[in-house]
Amino acid sequence: MSDDATPKTTRPLGGISLNFISEGDGSAPLSQSVASGTGKPVEARVVIVGSGPAGLTAAIYAARANLEPIVIGGVAAGGQLMITSEVENYPGFPDGVQGPELMALFRKQAERFGARILDADVERVDLGGRPFRLWAAGVEYRSEAVIVATGAEAIWLGIESETRLRGRGVSACATCDGFFFRDKEVGIVGGGDSALEEALFLTRFASKVHLIHRRDAFRGSKIMATRVAANPRIQLHLNRTVEEVIGSEHVEALRLGKTDGAGEELLAVDGFFVAIGHRPNVAAFRDWLELDKKGYLKTEGATTASNIDGVFVAGDVDDHRYRQAVTAAGEGCRAAIDVERWLEAQEAHVAGRPAANAVSAR
Repeated sequence: MSDDATPKTTRPLGGISLNFISEGDGSAPLSQSVASGTGKPVEARVVIVGSGPAGLTAAIYAARANLEPIVIGGVAAGGQLMITSEVENYPGFPDGVQGPELMALFRKQAERFGARILDADVERVDLGGRPFRLWAAGVEYRSEAVIVATGAEAIWLGIESETRLRGRGVSACATCDGFFFRDKEVGIVGGGDSALEEALFLTRFASKVHLIHRRDAFRGSKIMATRVAANPRIQLHLNRTVEEVIGSEHVEALRLGKTDGAGEELLAVDGFFVAIGHRPNVAAFRDWLELDKKGYLKTEGATTASNIDGVFVAGDVDDHRYRQAVTAAGEGCRAAIDVERWLEAQEAHVAGRPAANAVSAR
């Protein structure tokens, strides 16, 4: 399949539902204890949508502020780190940590402070007035404030071998995983600025970077294409498509098809990076919240506030530049603090008191 044909996205872990059981007081999960068959809306001061680093960090801060957050975490809980093997660039883990292990620790910490987590997808929302209304697993949730931390998905080629070897040499993040390929040869597929930037980044580690693109010219900016062409560590493979990632336990080679003729080629590599874009998870909020030109949610000024007063945004769903676990966690912290101050301002307004440190999109 070509690198820029109609893209396909896949859920982390192929849509497998993960239910983490905390070691706390042994109480039933939210899906059983709060939302079980009563037919009544569930009331909350804060609902957080998403359970990646941004969502769970927001939950930790909101819970410690006694806001009793409910987290609607998604069927595939934990975000992109659930399909990441070794994480070596998250502070506090000098020997590295497995992505799923790191997210389990995030979750345990959020639950320790009282966050309630539901492993279900948001089906629809109504942000037309307060309380805000969200539906998940057939239950309505009503909230005074909402934090949207639904993240973004890497766009993959959609071939079976790519999925099978993900985390075994296949990656969608050169910044995260380039370090593992020091003095090795790697392949990267894509034709936009992101692919060109990641190819240049990989030359810091790899002995040779094979950049694969289905056309005879890149879609990215001319200055980036010039830099790539001039780099002695980058070898261009134009008019080529990646048809298969070869390897049993780890990446060993790529089978390339030709768009300018017949036949195939075999390219020996130790790693393979997919850089054909990311897609923010905004479907449930598209009709309510403002998007930027790339389709990511917009925030107002230096805050995490959205265009709707009382709705805040954090993590990769509004970040197409950094896309790192640590930056997402930082935004989750900021969103929770913004929510806390916003709620205080609302309460002060009702009581007729001066509001301090108010955060509003208006």
